[in-house]
Amino acid sequence: MKVGNMTTATEFIILGLSANPQLQVPLFLVFLLIYLITLLGNLVIITVTCADPRLHTPMYFFLSNLALTDVCYSSNIVPKLLAIFLSRNKIISYAGCMVQLYFFLDFGCTEALLLTAMAYDRYAAICDPLRYSLIMNHRLCLLLAVASWIICFLLSELITASVSHLSFCASNVIDHFFCELIPLLKLSCSDTATIQSIMFVIVALMAVPAFFVTLTSYSYIISSILRIRSAEGKRKAFSTCSSHLTVVSVFYFSIFFVYLRPTSSYSQEQGKILAMLYAAVTPMLNPLIYSLRNKEVKNAVRMAIGR
Repeated sequence: MKVGNMTTATEFIILGLSANPQLQVPLFLVFLLIYLITLLGNLVIITVTCADPRLHTPMYFFLSNLALTDVCYSSNIVPKLLAIFLSRNKIISYAGCMVQLYFFLDFGCTEALLLTAMAYDRYAAICDPLRYSLIMNHRLCLLLAVASWIICFLLSELITASVSHLSFCASNVIDHFFCELIPLLKLSCSDTATIQSIMFVIVALMAVPAFFVTLTSYSYIISSILRIRSAEGKRKAFSTCSSHLTVVSVFYFSIFFVYLRPTSSYSQEQGKILAMLYAAVTPMLNPLIYSLRNKEVKNAVRMAIGR
């Protein structure tokens, strides 16, 4: 497609993680394993929380939403990456790239808001147990989940629509393993200042407060745990909370490091490593840390297998 004397890209070439031919098969096997663990763990959570009436609580309601998000998030990125490892065809259409970008932003945003809702749920359960059923009623849980999906749907639509109006006339080679926002902006020959400002504002006004709500919730939770008299009770509670907080911190800090700084200081290699954390590793770890270590989920799985 011609624009003046320039040619706008109609497709992109995704370079992937490494150009070394000897690494393609090992990387394929690693990410295939990550993807299978992600699918299995999250689908187990969705299945048992729907099937077992004892798990029809706010905590597992949010967990099932998070698991669905993780399945969609990972499936948007990893299958194409696996194809790149095994094939010389690294081409993705312009429309395919925009679709991948949209769902990456949508599911990533939804995951951040759901993690915040889950942290608040745990805060209410541990710090205010007598009023927990009143605070986390069915209506509020449904409102928080629906709001997370709708808000992120609209924000992703705004950003993707803005990117789709850019011209990509200098190069169509994306030095990344999927259609990530920052590498696309660096490729564009249009003025990207407005999109960068929109993205910065969204992260600063939504993701940063969400992270601090999560962090504050866990600080109150830890304060309550310190008042537990039983040493064994403290140890178990700290083990769970530290695991949760580790996953949340890795997810948020990797996003902040990428999106809360100018694209001029963006490093492709750093960007790939950080993107692996929030696009592939976190969806795999969430079911392992949030649920599969939980006795109630384990019992539900055993009962489902027994049937």
